[in-house]
Amino acid sequence: MQTPACSEADDATATDPPFDVFARACPSRETLEHVTGRWGSLTVGALREGSCRFNELRRRVDGVSEKMLSQTLQALERDGIVNREAQPTNPPRVDYELTPFGAEIAERLVALITLLEERMPEVLGARSAYEAAREGR
Repeated sequence: MQTPACSEADDATATDPPFDVFARACPSRETLEHVTGRWGSLTVGALREGSCRFNELRRRVDGVSEKMLSQTLQALERDGIVNREAQPTNPPRVDYELTPFGAEIAERLVALITLLEERMPEVLGARSAYEAAREGR
């Protein structure tokens, strides 16, 4: 079965979704990457707890570089997932928070994170079994 091409709603038939993340050129694929990439998912998850300044986020998302966090926040802001609010103070203060769309994404993402954390004993067991089987070859 052929995957329908990503198209605007007026180009799609009544049964085809207007956007298809499986289609190479569909812009939803880029947004999915922004949300599910390592830094995007951790940033969205961290912002679920409330608005943060840049350095607060950097400390919360352990291991992210300043450059990667900046690029991640820009991509999430561009996609309408994060809101950036600059305060005209000296020094300037910039706060980041989730938009309503971002909060909806975070809710679903945190459910996945929780599932993974709860099931890590199984994952670690599977990894050990996999490595043991590969060593026995």
